[in-house]
Amino acid sequence: MTNKLQVSGSLRNRLMFTLISGAAVLGIVLFFIVRGYAAQIAQNGQDDILEASLSSILDAVVIQDGFVEVDFPYASLSMLDTELDDRVFYSIYNDGILISGYEDLPQTEKNNTDTNTFTTIKYKNTNVRMASAKRTLIGEKERITISVSIAQTQDALSRTLNRISKNVALFGSGFFILVTLLSYWATASTISPLMRLATSVTKRGPQDLSPFEKKVPSEMYPLVTSLNKLMTRLDLSLKQSEDFIAEAAHRVRTPLATVRSYADATLQRVSKRENRDALRSMVRAIDEASRAASQLLDHAMITFRTDNLQKELINLNALIQNLIDNLEPIAEMKDIKLKLIQKDKIELSGDFILIQNAIRNIIDNALKYSPDDGVITVTIATNPEPHLKIQDQGPGFPPEDLDNLKSRFKRGQNSNGIVGSGLGLTIAQDVANAHEAKLTLSNHEKGGACVTLLF
Repeated sequence: MTNKLQVSGSLRNRLMFTLISGAAVLGIVLFFIVRGYAAQIAQNGQDDILEASLSSILDAVVIQDGFVEVDFPYASLSMLDTELDDRVFYSIYNDGILISGYEDLPQTEKNNTDTNTFTTIKYKNTNVRMASAKRTLIGEKERITISVSIAQTQDALSRTLNRISKNVALFGSGFFILVTLLSYWATASTISPLMRLATSVTKRGPQDLSPFEKKVPSEMYPLVTSLNKLMTRLDLSLKQSEDFIAEAAHRVRTPLATVRSYADATLQRVSKRENRDALRSMVRAIDEASRAASQLLDHAMITFRTDNLQKELINLNALIQNLIDNLEPIAEMKDIKLKLIQKDKIELSGDFILIQNAIRNIIDNALKYSPDDGVITVTIATNPEPHLKIQDQGPGFPPEDLDNLKSRFKRGQNSNGIVGSGLGLTIAQDVANAHEAKLTLSNHEKGGACVTLLF
């Protein structure tokens, strides 16, 4: 079945992109805010100095004998010195008539008496900051309005702002890098519960449908709840299927045994060859159906118990010896010898019923494929690791079928004429998986199949 699930990008990448984009926008906004605030503070500082210089000039203007005199103070201009030697321009007007300074220095019309005004203008191809003020002087017979303007270039101010901008940019870059690292950590921490959930699902066996009971974030609660409900429904459906198979196998096996007994009795009373051949074919078919029902029952039982292993300490040597004793009468009917070689003693923790069932199916397969007067060798050893090896003298496994023989209902090409259902090795494989063991199939160099259980 084609997987139609589509991937629409990474949730982690989306979260990181959102956080980093937000940090970038925040950094840019902060850059302009800090730069604007610094520019305002620097401009206020320049305005304060211009205002002090303007006040000192106005304070030096007096009326003497009906004439306006200006004792121009040196400090009024020296206080405007900067490290870049910004140029300073000034103009002094008496009722609109220039009495000192730069004639082309623009005058502002917005300033009122005793009120200083500040403006930035273009003068001599450069930006200058200009402060202007008016003051009314009253003499004995006259009333004179003095207008003073003083301007200064902004080279030092621009340099200061550039230095501040550079520092703010460096700080912003560091802030952005820090936020990027924090975003990576935050997204990893946020996504980690989801990744743990995915890992937990991946590590589960095909029969493990138990609900997830670990703590999860509230955002994942609906997902985990839905997943648990789905697994509960799947578990119920699987158990119902297993119960149905077990019940069906049980109900089929009993009448088949009855039919076989009648067929055996009838075979003894029939003398015609064609009738006897027909009855033998019937008995064979009944045996095959009975064996299939029995193995279906075993497989259903194993599927159920692998989810609820009842582990105990098992003496593998005693278990094998008991199995051989029980299977000895069946082997003797074909003049097959069951040979047990116990090189070592093996004890392991596992489900006794499952391991017994798996080994019985392996030995039963060997009995079916072994020739008359053959030998089946069962070896228990711990070198190089604990293992059980069962070897017969039959035709062996077809090399082209070795990869498929452990699958359900798969039989080798040399199984024609031999009763079987294709579940024996499947049962052994399921039991091995449940006990974290390994089942390997091979052919002995001297002939015959070899099945090895590595514990």
